[in-house]
Amino acid sequence: MTTLENDQLRVSIRPKGAELTSIFHKPTATEHLWQADPTVWPWHGPNLFPVVGGCLNNQLLIDGHAYPTERHGFARHTVFETTESSDAHAIFSLRADDKTRAVYPYEFLFQIIYELEGPQLTITYRVVNEDQKTVFFSVGAHPAFAVPFRAGDTYEDYFIEFDQAEPLETHRLSAGGFFTGETEPVSTAGNRLPLTAHLFDQDALVFKNIRSRRVTIRTDKHEQAVTVTFPEFPYLGLWAKPGAPFVCIEPWLGCADSEGSPVPIEQKEAIQQVEPGRVFDASFTIRIQ
Repeated sequence: MTTLENDQLRVSIRPKGAELTSIFHKPTATEHLWQADPTVWPWHGPNLFPVVGGCLNNQLLIDGHAYPTERHGFARHTVFETTESSDAHAIFSLRADDKTRAVYPYEFLFQIIYELEGPQLTITYRVVNEDQKTVFFSVGAHPAFAVPFRAGDTYEDYFIEFDQAEPLETHRLSAGGFFTGETEPVSTAGNRLPLTAHLFDQDALVFKNIRSRRVTIRTDKHEQAVTVTFPEFPYLGLWAKPGAPFVCIEPWLGCADSEGSPVPIEQKEAIQQVEPGRVFDASFTIRIQ
């Protein structure tokens, strides 16, 4: 386990999946990350790579071949190498090997960089193309924040505040986790989305190309809040296990397949790419108050 720490936060990251396991706010003695109850949902904040969501037939089509894949990709199940670590900074690295080539035939280096400054944690996804051809991929975050923050509060006391008041429309998912092509308006109060036990009964809320690039979990009962800022991520997922005391805020560069016929990886919706010898970076922040 790697720990980043200052006078505001203590952050823990485990090598498996380079996954956040704790964001502890010292001034309020509050653990803000869901603690992965295996009877409810056994993750804290998995990192999604090289796919986000599910792929039709559980396959990726690359260069004319079908490769087996799983929902949200293999990175979350893989042990990363801790290549740098200090009180304020850590880099976790995953390089292509025989195991990854069997399901994702590219030469790559995938790094997750954590940087702590005051009450803010910056997370950077870096993809280095070590191949002789273009590397196609998706990448995303899935941190689960514990709600409520304080004893005596209820889940329904909280809401998600978007930085812009805008009409929200979720893209519906089938029972198999694929987009149906249907959309549905999401009821808000101005720029507030109230949290309720049944908000996610129909699976995740998925917003594509929303204007907001910052969302905050807060309550009117006190000033404690968690803000996620994602300027480089046009897709946003919100999700919780119905009735569970957490909410996931998920900035994505990529998304699940739509129902229908599979397409080659380079034609997947929101697919990213990096050319030979080049580096791709995208960052988001988590700020606690």
